[in-house]
Amino acid sequence: MRAVTYPAYSTDLATLRVEDRPTPKVAPSCVLIEVKAAAVNPVDWKLMAGGLSGLMDAVFPVVPGWDVAGVVAAVGPDTPEFAVGDEVIAYARKEVASGGTFAELVAVPVTAVAGKPVSLSFEQAAGLPLAGGTALRTLDAIGVDAGDTVLVHAAAGGVGGFAVQIAAARGARVIGTASQTNHDYVRSLGGEPVSYGDGVVERIRALAPEGVDAVADFVGGQLDVSLAVLREGGRLASVADPSVTQHGGRWIWVRPDGIQTARLAALADQGRLTVEVAATFGLDGVAEAFALSQSGHVRGKLIIVP
Repeated sequence: MRAVTYPAYSTDLATLRVEDRPTPKVAPSCVLIEVKAAAVNPVDWKLMAGGLSGLMDAVFPVVPGWDVAGVVAAVGPDTPEFAVGDEVIAYARKEVASGGTFAELVAVPVTAVAGKPVSLSFEQAAGLPLAGGTALRTLDAIGVDAGDTVLVHAAAGGVGGFAVQIAAARGARVIGTASQTNHDYVRSLGGEPVSYGDGVVERIRALAPEGVDAVADFVGGQLDVSLAVLREGGRLASVADPSVTQHGGRWIWVRPDGIQTARLAALADQGRLTVEVAATFGLDGVAEAFALSQSGHVRGKLIIVP
């Protein structure tokens, strides 16, 4: 099969290459997925640069990519949940970085797999599991529900945009920080936008004079702002700032979980959750997609289509 690989940790995107790799083995309780689309996430190029080497091992050459949408091509022993031909999605992170989703085929533990939402294209569906799952886990951790007022930092970002939609679907009021150019986008997702920068605390307080019930931080560096607008007894979580734990908050990592991914798919099929695709690339365009992701100025998901 064709796959994108890199031979060692590196910040040089020129080391990415497309090459032939063996078809993945299908272990018990796994499925082999024919990849129709796979999403780029910042963790992909951070892992390539060695940024996660203290957390997980890598077996080189590494095939990057943790998000996938595709069709089941084979099932391993003891895998009754899916059959060949089923359309599926998965957050396909494994314990060791090696066989990722930027390939024609990927083997994934069945516990990470969910049915693809019928309302989304493969390209849209590929962008859902990791970013959507991070948003879902964060909102669950801080108990966002109907009647809450929640502040979402980076509300126009890949994870923040999902958080705005999910919180709004639960009946929460959502205030979201975003650049002025993304205010209309945040409104379209169901949020009330406020601009970053000097005076942001005052702008949030003008919308929520009593403070907010919960804060979901998807960018980092916002602890002072979060604490300044959080009401007494409020809840705080961050995916980017572990120091929130020193203030009673939660530091969030999302785990592969097909049941939770299925919750996202259900929201999509109910018309409550959509995925904006910014651009698509072939396998030979992964370096370009990584460079765009590194720029920090992409709204929506960058998708690889083998």
